[in-house]
Amino acid sequence: MPEQITSARAIAKTVRIAPRKARLVIDLIRGKSVAEANAILKFTPRSASPIVAKVLNSAIANAENNFDLDAQSLVVSEAFVDEGPTLKRFRPRAKGSASPINKRTSHITVVVSENKEG
Repeated sequence: MPEQITSARAIAKTVRIAPRKARLVIDLIRGKSVAEANAILKFTPRSASPIVAKVLNSAIANAENNFDLDAQSLVVSEAFVDEGPTLKRFRPRAKGSASPINKRTSHITVVVSENKEG
């Protein structure tokens, strides 16, 4: 008998937010049920919250449409942020010099899977 797929994932690549800031939000939802994770993201006043919420909702939709999983029984099994390409810019400084500005980007991954206890 083939093993049934019980997880789905979604990835947002090259998102214009620093990975360090996105990780603060991702750490809040790891291991939570998707309903609880959505509630946490809705009321977290950080700029990464709507971005992570979008990725989470995409993972839920992938689970429902591609693998016929029940959205009510899903939990966030994995959630992590990797560093994307850095945009390098320069800011003019005193006496004709310049200082570098690194505009960092993130790759955000959220994996949802069926709750084993339920």
